[in-house]
Amino acid sequence: MKKVLVLLAVIFASVASYAQEATTTESWSGTLSAGSQKLNVCFVIETQSDGTQTCTMDVPEQGAKNIPVELIKNDADSLNISIPILRALYNGRKVSSEDIEGVFAQYGISLPLNLKSGGIELKRPQTPLEPFAYTTEEVVFKNEAEGAVLSGTLTYPVDFENYKNKSVPVVLMVTGSGAQDRNEEVFGHKPFFVIADFLAKNGIASLRYDDRGVGKSTGPVEGMTTENNLADAEAGIAYLRGLDKFGKIGVLGHSEGGTIAFMMGANKSVDFIISLAGGAANGIDLIVGQNEAILQQQGVPQNIASDYATALRIIYKDRADGKEVVNKAEYVEDICKANDLVLIDNLKANLVEVITAGEEWFTWFIRYSPADAIRKIKCPVMALNGNLDLQVLSKDNLPVIKSNLPKNKKNMVKEYDALNHLFQHCTIATAISYGAIDETISEEVLGDITNWINTIK
Repeated sequence: MKKVLVLLAVIFASVASYAQEATTTESWSGTLSAGSQKLNVCFVIETQSDGTQTCTMDVPEQGAKNIPVELIKNDADSLNISIPILRALYNGRKVSSEDIEGVFAQYGISLPLNLKSGGIELKRPQTPLEPFAYTTEEVVFKNEAEGAVLSGTLTYPVDFENYKNKSVPVVLMVTGSGAQDRNEEVFGHKPFFVIADFLAKNGIASLRYDDRGVGKSTGPVEGMTTENNLADAEAGIAYLRGLDKFGKIGVLGHSEGGTIAFMMGANKSVDFIISLAGGAANGIDLIVGQNEAILQQQGVPQNIASDYATALRIIYKDRADGKEVVNKAEYVEDICKANDLVLIDNLKANLVEVITAGEEWFTWFIRYSPADAIRKIKCPVMALNGNLDLQVLSKDNLPVIKSNLPKNKKNMVKEYDALNHLFQHCTIATAISYGAIDETISEEVLGDITNWINTIK
């Protein structure tokens, strides 16, 4: 199972493509399968005017594009590729001008990977297409205190000009962890774009914006934590209030954005909150639960997944307490021996990697408990989770929200059956196969969001 974990861990980051101008381009694509995991892989080969060839690798389901690879051989008979960043090799035999039979090898494990001529086309039927029946406006707002300039799209509802003044509610959208664009685009999906479109068709305005360092937004990014993202979101709310054209002003946050929504509620800066799979458990519980659930989903025996989670919890607790680790490998071995944990070498290697990974953002995250903020919220709250969410587990987070959220007859806390972290319909086997699922977000969830907002406006 580790073969898939390694692949997943590395290829999320996209890498810049070669700058040479190509005279011809050929593409070969196929599906890499390992148990429940299926990843579409595409090799793109560019031939320059002097005959020089370069090659890159795309994995659309993971948002990875232009991964640099080394083209060992590409002729009429064979395609042989080295992928240093994954420590992997692909060796294929061309059985026709349209087909290659081959093997993808990584860490001593070989998987069949047959390729066909051509690229990969992702189906995203919910992505809105022009012309739109509503108006959008490119806007800019600033977090003056931190020198951030945020660029976004303000979407007005259909027939906005015919609504009574200040009667239209507006929602600020806050993305999950990591630098993301205004559409929260991931694996070819654009969930915030889909939500904004649905809201506009149901009488609700929205503002979605690029995170710092993404798209048209600028500002310092080094050393950022959730608190900096909170400050940017607060600036967005202040901007919307300053326009003096909307009614109730709320926040809709996904994942880390959902946690930020709770923090904004505690600050009393918004009129209502929508948390989509927002983390409510403390950081250590959330990330440990996530890791254990994903390991089990990928077929790792429960006892091994549990031992890994135990070791991970100890490591993060030590990190939160400021413990310094001199020899990482010895530290992991000591934890395993002291707690009678049985882990294979690859899982131990993972633990070594996470000891200091993530720097400021992650250290802040594992020290933070949202429960204190949730207890201070006075405005209406809508908190949603899918029961197949393996990143923010509903069983660990919804009870924290329910037990700490002050009573309000307008609150709505709901768990959906068979929905994952992006609120896509799935099975346990496909729960984290976000890119392989055509649906961007459940229509039921979209309907619940708009209906709820329209009951509190």
